[in-house]
Amino acid sequence: MLQPELKLRRDKIRSLMALQGIDAALITCNANLIYTYGCVVSGYLYLPLHSPALLFFKRPNNIKGEHSFPIRKPEQIVDILKEQGLPTPAKLMLEGDELPFTEYVRLSGLFPDAEIVNGTPIIRQARSIKTDVEIEMFLRAGIAHAKAYEQIPAVYRPGMTDIEFSIEIERLMRLQGNLGIFRVFGRSMEIFMGSVLSGDNAAYPSPYDFALGGQGLDPALPGGANGTPLKEGQAVMVDLGGNFNGYMGDMSRVFSIGKLPEEAYAAHQTCLEIQDKVSSMACPGAVCEDLYQAAVDIAGKAGFADRFMGIGQQAKFIGHGIGLEINEAPVIAPRIKQELEPGMVFALEPKIVIPQVGAVGIENSWVITNEGAEKLTICEEQIIELG
Repeated sequence: MLQPELKLRRDKIRSLMALQGIDAALITCNANLIYTYGCVVSGYLYLPLHSPALLFFKRPNNIKGEHSFPIRKPEQIVDILKEQGLPTPAKLMLEGDELPFTEYVRLSGLFPDAEIVNGTPIIRQARSIKTDVEIEMFLRAGIAHAKAYEQIPAVYRPGMTDIEFSIEIERLMRLQGNLGIFRVFGRSMEIFMGSVLSGDNAAYPSPYDFALGGQGLDPALPGGANGTPLKEGQAVMVDLGGNFNGYMGDMSRVFSIGKLPEEAYAAHQTCLEIQDKVSSMACPGAVCEDLYQAAVDIAGKAGFADRFMGIGQQAKFIGHGIGLEINEAPVIAPRIKQELEPGMVFALEPKIVIPQVGAVGIENSWVITNEGAEKLTICEEQIIELG
């Protein structure tokens, strides 16, 4: 990662730190290290408000650089800061929403006289506005994502189960460079690359905060494909995450085994209309809850209110920010009064479930520009018949 880009990202965090009188940050969680250092290390990035950042690393042991220091334990950080002539922070921020309790207490103890504050909201706020370099990474990822999806019809074989189909699509994604890992903020979600949902499994309630759930193969990971045979007259929704360079692009497309009932095509068209309406409204200053309400209104007028974003257990959002993790700000949901800003990147995913048929709808990644919303994932959006 080029140093000017990393400095830009660090300065975004610093500007928010300054507003709260924070002297320094100690960063150690993987996604935040990628953001501020450019890669994952076992160690800590110390980010002073007015001095260059210092890296304290345990592994790998081959890191070089003027501001890089090998350590065995975090307690060594204090002495190295003194050797570098840096003052002890009076107010230090840690990743309070992400660190295990034991590590949070240990790191707090490095500076017993400092006021310790939770810096996770500050870092997530900085990360929610993407830089030009980050947006370019999303664009490159979107191209690779689309190339994989375009090959999906070629790997379908009659008699497949949803998991067999998913494995073939996962292979296509990996061949395009997908890293395989799906980073998520918090403990409310787990997933392997994404989901392939067919038939009534699309409506199976999930413990995770996803738009649609799926039973999964085992209670140990209750989400996604469950071994259901792909049958004539069913929809298959493919929603695999596009992590090709660390940034979580998101795209869903619908395929069919033979023809679907007319209601399914009507529902799919409704979702495309929702996408068109919401994306036309999504501009700097647009309020998230207004976008959500516009989607709900369209679904209701079309007669799909009870099946919009699920059946029985309906998701209460239609979009979410994406970045180094799949669930960043903003969230397009009721009571979310956050306004969109240039540089925000989000996934918009209006979906409708038809009983005994499956899920239809659309998901694309978008970036907010000064002029409005620009689509980052370009791929066929109509239902594609397989076989």
